[in-house]
Amino acid sequence: MGKIGIYGSSFDPVTNVHLWTASTVAHRCKLDKVIFLPCSSKRRDKQLHIDDSHRWKMLELAIENNPKFTADEYEMKEEAWNIYTYNTLRHFKAVFPNDDVYFIMGADLLVDIGKGKWAKGEELIAENKFIVMARDGIDMLKAISHSPILRNNDDGSTFHLLDKGLAMEISSTYIREELAMGGEPRYLLPDACYRYIKENKLYK
Repeated sequence: MGKIGIYGSSFDPVTNVHLWTASTVAHRCKLDKVIFLPCSSKRRDKQLHIDDSHRWKMLELAIENNPKFTADEYEMKEEAWNIYTYNTLRHFKAVFPNDDVYFIMGADLLVDIGKGKWAKGEELIAENKFIVMARDGIDMLKAISHSPILRNNDDGSTFHLLDKGLAMEISSTYIREELAMGGEPRYLLPDACYRYIKENKLYK
């Protein structure tokens, strides 16, 4: 039985922090594979800034030299009405029936689920396992204990909390803003992705 982490994000663009986070989580949690899952541009709660084909190509470039990393277009290809994290994890558990599948997320998302902001949030927590990364200013244990959804579905193995050294905050938004204003974020993202952005004049 293996251990697989599902790492969802917009990756708009993918950054070195995304890669460092995935590598650190894989190391600490003994994951055999991390699946990078770019979100769908069809989601009403996401405003993406470039075409899906560019996000996908940069993700491929970013992870091509790490055998533990792979990318999956599942959510990109799904119809908008069916894009829920609950459905996504059900899909990957069917693909990997003999493995433990974990959803990798930040503590800010844990708080939102606990407040009932996610569709099928209670079923999501009840039926899945999560690796939760620290975010500045969020006490993850309090977030769990203060939420009936979280605390009543925690059997002791539901949440793997990573609260040491995983709160780096360099974001895709920062990189996009720098590129739009003529800044130089070169060393915040993989070299191949930086070259791809320049060659295709993205985020201007």
